[in-house]
Amino acid sequence: MPEIGEIARLVHYLRKHLVGKVIKSVKVQEDNIVYGKAGTTAVEFQKAMTGKRVLEAQQQGKYFWLIMSSPPHPLFHAGMTGWVRFSSDDTSFYKPIKKEDNEWPPKFWKFILVTDEQPPCEAAFIDPRRLGRIRLLDCAGEKMRQTPPLSENGPDPVLDKHILTREWFADKLRRKKVPVKAFLLDQANISGVGNWVGYDTDLRPTIPDVLSDDGRVCVNRDEILWNSRIHPEQYTNSLSDEQLHRLHRSLMQVCEIAVSTLADSDQFPEDWLMKYRWGKGKKKNQLPTGEKITYVKVGGRTSAVVPSLQKKTGPVAGDVEGYGDTNETKNEDSDNANGSEGDESKVKQKRKRQDGSEGTETDEQNASSKKGRNKRIKAEERVVKNKKTTSLEKDLRQGGEAKSSTSKGPGRKKGSKSTAEAAANEKTASSSRRRSARISSRPSK
Repeated sequence: MPEIGEIARLVHYLRKHLVGKVIKSVKVQEDNIVYGKAGTTAVEFQKAMTGKRVLEAQQQGKYFWLIMSSPPHPLFHAGMTGWVRFSSDDTSFYKPIKKEDNEWPPKFWKFILVTDEQPPCEAAFIDPRRLGRIRLLDCAGEKMRQTPPLSENGPDPVLDKHILTREWFADKLRRKKVPVKAFLLDQANISGVGNWVGYDTDLRPTIPDVLSDDGRVCVNRDEILWNSRIHPEQYTNSLSDEQLHRLHRSLMQVCEIAVSTLADSDQFPEDWLMKYRWGKGKKKNQLPTGEKITYVKVGGRTSAVVPSLQKKTGPVAGDVEGYGDTNETKNEDSDNANGSEGDESKVKQKRKRQDGSEGTETDEQNASSKKGRNKRIKAEERVVKNKKTTSLEKDLRQGGEAKSSTSKGPGRKKGSKSTAEAAANEKTASSSRRRSARISSRPSK
């Protein structure tokens, strides 16, 4: 996912090629996810952009936007694979685009802005996985950051240094009890810090676990924890004053370098962890000094860790892969083991709690964490359903046994049917005898 450094790179090229230019025409392709989930349509976007002048391009964390000559203004989130390509320039970070992929218009484009200059410059927003979002905000350009969803996100480490002070940061961490990695990833706390994601040369996503040796990436969160020598699983409220100081300093420095270099990893410091972490599953996944690099999951996200240097100095997340399981959740699991009554409501309550705690990037949140939570919830719902089915089958079996025992059990004598028939026959025979006696007693004629 493009993070604070990669978005700074996009803004750099938007300023270079679009700011000051008039958008002569807009080509669009309708997408009910990229546009629709953000509350707009491709046609509305086309109408809002055509004929207007681009005054400025700005960013906050993982969001970027254009300030037009009049509202509404377009706001973008790149999601996992979103990017902006230009017909006259190469914006790919780390290495050039392959010649065979240098076609125009590019694959997976959602819109293309065409300027009125000669020759015209075209800017295309692409998104192979359709996790990006395109919005229109009807507000004054200077009020963009005071308007949702930007206003719901935390301060930007580069733009808002006056807010993100050491005191503010320490107080924020002490008031929460979450793994420090999860804190950094939550955009409601701090804007722009993300998990590591690799892209190949044509900007299609590469799975980090099998990333090729020449793949490169900006690694904000892991780099922040590595430089501060803090383990990603440790709870935020257990960090010492010295650890909080190191973490704040590392956060500010790593983000500043990522933005100032426009996410060019060739300019990153040689002692950064990302220079050595790509040997996962191979013998070379270690530092030049010999320390081993391992990989753990917190909240469904993989982290590169050097255990010998990033030591746990306090309480850590009990369930590494299932971050978010609290004592309350464990009690629910205990209740599920004892009976199914109320299980369904508890699952719904848990879903509601988790949906409400996803942060302010509901649509743009890294899909893997959300996918992991949904899998756990679905698994719990299957357990509840299976237990209900088992309980119903048990009740049916017990009902069948009770019915069988009623027809064959001691409550009804085995020869009851024969006794009734004998009584009926005796009654018939008695009536016949009385009739015969009456006939024999009559005088003969």
